[in-house]
Amino acid sequence: MLKKIILPVIMLILAYGFWVSPDFKEIAAGVAIFLFGMLFLEDGFRAFTGGVLEKLLKKTTDKVWKSLSFGIVATTIMQSSSLVSVISISFISAGLISLVAGIGIIFGANIGTTTGAWLVAGFGLKVKISAYAMPMLAFGIILAFQKSRYLKGIGSVLAGLGFLFLGIHYMKEGFDAFRGSFDLAAFAVEGYPGLFLFAAIGMAATVVMQSSHATLVLIITALAAQQISYENALALAIGANLGTTITAIIGSMSANVEGKRLAGAHLIFNAVTGLIAIAFISQFIMVVDYISTSVGIAEDNYALKLAVFHTVFNVVGVVVMVPFIQKLADALCKFFAEPKEDLAQPKYLSDAAIDFPGTVLQAVRKESWHLFDSAFELMAHGMNLHRTEILESVDLERTIHNDREVHKFDMDALYDSKVKVLYGAIVDFISRSQSRLPSDFSEELYRFRHAAADIVECVKHIKHFRKNATEYLVSDNEHIRGEYNKIRLGWHPYCGKSTACGNRA
Repeated sequence: MLKKIILPVIMLILAYGFWVSPDFKEIAAGVAIFLFGMLFLEDGFRAFTGGVLEKLLKKTTDKVWKSLSFGIVATTIMQSSSLVSVISISFISAGLISLVAGIGIIFGANIGTTTGAWLVAGFGLKVKISAYAMPMLAFGIILAFQKSRYLKGIGSVLAGLGFLFLGIHYMKEGFDAFRGSFDLAAFAVEGYPGLFLFAAIGMAATVVMQSSHATLVLIITALAAQQISYENALALAIGANLGTTITAIIGSMSANVEGKRLAGAHLIFNAVTGLIAIAFISQFIMVVDYISTSVGIAEDNYALKLAVFHTVFNVVGVVVMVPFIQKLADALCKFFAEPKEDLAQPKYLSDAAIDFPGTVLQAVRKESWHLFDSAFELMAHGMNLHRTEILESVDLERTIHNDREVHKFDMDALYDSKVKVLYGAIVDFISRSQSRLPSDFSEELYRFRHAAADIVECVKHIKHFRKNATEYLVSDNEHIRGEYNKIRLGWHPYCGKSTACGNRA
């Protein structure tokens, strides 16, 4: 319902802006081109996530400082905290990283995202970056049409940077022209009312554009053109920081409970950081002035001072929150409680992982083992054995010989509600993932699908075999009972000589 209302409102605002001022068209086009560049940039970096990023994560997330560093570096390179957030949610949903490590990455991403403000304020406003955009677009588009996945990725990254630079250029030109016909600075609001008002505007703008980078570029170019006051620009930056969590929240909707916990941590961190920045705004401004003077930033260079502010309040937020990472993780685990385990429901398959080949493989591998655990329990009971008897017995042959208990349960119903449902989820996930994966990953997924099919086939064999096995288990004919006990022993999936379904499961 909300989406149906928001889209027409945005369209009406844009139409009104185009009608009121032709310069507004240039600003809006700049924002659109910038966002288009972000999409290209994200697609480009996704091409390099096939296994490399996953391996790097295992080595860089075992300690909090390593997780922070990974978040800072990854966001600085990708220039998208939203992409890093979505990647982190997909990794944690697939069980590749812990919740604490994911929170550390999110904290680091908030520091990494400040580099975008520095690049725009320090470079984008002083150099005619449209001159750099054209060659990047030309080379990028040529490479984007190549067959090689990595050449395509490089091409998308170059094209993305070209569109980013072009978007910044149009936004800057638009605000410069806009200044001559309409002065937005006349709507400046002072004091705390202005802080909360413009923080809300910054948050709303980021929610609409789905990119805090785009909002920050818009703020910096408007500030450089003196279309907004310095104090209101600071409030807009705080709001943009909070608004960027909406991407993580949307990404977590298709994730499991771990992904939702990470999105919650992202929201809490940005909200706490924003409240600290608003509560101590005067002190932050003093610190920014001191740092600016120390590094030689001119007193009236508000664009660079905004970049300093954006960095300072994010760093302060991390310093305040890092000591409480474990407590935050524990609180989120209690708030987003683990649902009562139902073996029929997939635990590791998340739509957030589909764009990342290595993560897809890990998720399917873990889910295949989950399927096996569910099927193993059902198969054990189908052979009138307890799981603990099989796993813990010192002499399994003797245990089977002595155990003549018949397990009464509806195997057909349990097969339909547990094994069949879970197998269907695995097949559906693999089918949806294969179209986006390179051929070598597709082959690996096929092997997992084949193994899952073997597991299901195992259950079917035992389901059909169960009727006779149950009848002769209680037979007084110890010879025929002994033969069926041999089959029960030979079925054992951990012994390496299963007669019922082979050894591929």
